[in-house]
Amino acid sequence: MATSNMHNLTTLIKRLEAATLRLEDMAIASVDQSAPATGHPSISSASGVGAVGATSNGSQPPPPPVKTPEPLPRGIEEFDGLINGEVTKFVNLSEEIGGLVAEQASGVLRAFAAERKILLVATKAKKPDVQSASYMEILTELQHEMGAVSDIREANRASPLFNHLTTVTEGIQALAWITIDPKPATYISDTIPSAQFYGDRILVSYKDKDRKHTDWVRSFYQIFRSLTTLVKDYYGGGLTWNNKDGIDAKDAMKQVQGGKTSIGGPAPISPPTAGGAPPPPPPPLPNFDNPPPGPGTPAAGKGGDMGAVFNQLNQGSSVTSGLRKVDPSQMTHKNPSLRAGATVPQRSDSGSSSTRGKSPAPPGKKPKPESMRQKKPPRKELDGNKWLIENYDSPSAPLEINAEINHSILISRCVKTVVVVKGKANAISVDNSTRLSLVIDSLVSSVDVIKAPNFALQVMGKLPTILLDQVDGAQIYLSHTSLGTELFTSKCSSINVNLPGGTEEDDFLEEPLPEQIRSFISGGKMKSEIVEHAG
Repeated sequence: MATSNMHNLTTLIKRLEAATLRLEDMAIASVDQSAPATGHPSISSASGVGAVGATSNGSQPPPPPVKTPEPLPRGIEEFDGLINGEVTKFVNLSEEIGGLVAEQASGVLRAFAAERKILLVATKAKKPDVQSASYMEILTELQHEMGAVSDIREANRASPLFNHLTTVTEGIQALAWITIDPKPATYISDTIPSAQFYGDRILVSYKDKDRKHTDWVRSFYQIFRSLTTLVKDYYGGGLTWNNKDGIDAKDAMKQVQGGKTSIGGPAPISPPTAGGAPPPPPPPLPNFDNPPPGPGTPAAGKGGDMGAVFNQLNQGSSVTSGLRKVDPSQMTHKNPSLRAGATVPQRSDSGSSSTRGKSPAPPGKKPKPESMRQKKPPRKELDGNKWLIENYDSPSAPLEINAEINHSILISRCVKTVVVVKGKANAISVDNSTRLSLVIDSLVSSVDVIKAPNFALQVMGKLPTILLDQVDGAQIYLSHTSLGTELFTSKCSSINVNLPGGTEEDDFLEEPLPEQIRSFISGGKMKSEIVEHAG
């Protein structure tokens, strides 16, 4: 009896073990089917003794190993720190200002995220040919975001925050360092002065008024100081590609875009495709059979049409039958006395002449107004040792000149133009240019400005002399190395010289040039002195 009970108990235990194995196999199979992308082989019921032994010992099967993400290169980690630090601080300050400034700052953040993708692609791919379509495809998103930042400035030139928008537009061009070999950090350093030209205006305008705007400018400057240091440390010779065992650039871009590309948050907003929306349909072809009457065409009932004119011409000699005969006494060619008079006598019997005034005497020749003059094409060329820049009107980008010590520069008839002179030139002459902004490194002799209202000049290096003649409104920014500059003014007004502070973080000190002169006779000689206003 006892033997029979033991046999039944053994049989029951074996059946329970078999059922347990079956349930475990079904559970493992379902896990493998729900997560096929893990890359681990599925465990089936025929996996052998290992599964049976693990179950019989009462322990659960080991979980599938988790694939650890590959570590990021040190340069990209530092770039992430730049985005999470300086760029994020700039975006937060921009949101406090709000409006177009906040909108443009979000574009700056997207541009940095797009550049981070390119840095990741370079770690995985071999460098493609710079003229190839794959290389341009890698740069498409960055170009789009940089263009979007610039478009905000171009579409809002009348904005009171135009200097803010222009500062960001000029500074964002520094992100193109990834295309520069072999010294991209130098490219960033050369790009920043254009942004500082407008940023320094903000520092002067909002000094002691709104600290939020001055902090905004300094945070933007700090982004590119940190970027310059990062590029020097990790990409001193240019963007480094994985030419040893890298994959194709297009495949690497797909991998990066398929993964998580943001820093500490959701993926950035993807830009629209390069093709964009389809173009609108073309306008309908014009109808030349029955053209609509123009705005100046009289109605048919009031004056007749061209058909009536041709009908009268077809009458032949009878067309002049309705004309009035002229008396010989009124013919000037038969009466010299009429020609001697100043005016022709007015006919009393002419009804049409009663409403017509006398023709005025021709006035003297006057110059045409600026709006009526024929605009000449813009010109920027080096003629021997002389640079000629003329006829520019609101160009979309600053005009850059790589000058040499024997070059002289002539700027004429330019409107709303920014000219950046790199290197040490001989002299610069400016005439008849409105709202011209000039940024220079160093000069041998002088800057001579004639008839240039709303002129702006920033000196980065040394400049011996500035000559201003008939200039109405000018802002001059000097650096620590150009404090020895001499200024000569004639018939000028509203000239302000901005002197640098003790450190880079200090604001500029604005000093106006005197305009009122007091003259008097002392000891038989004429003397003059500056009028000082107290209080």
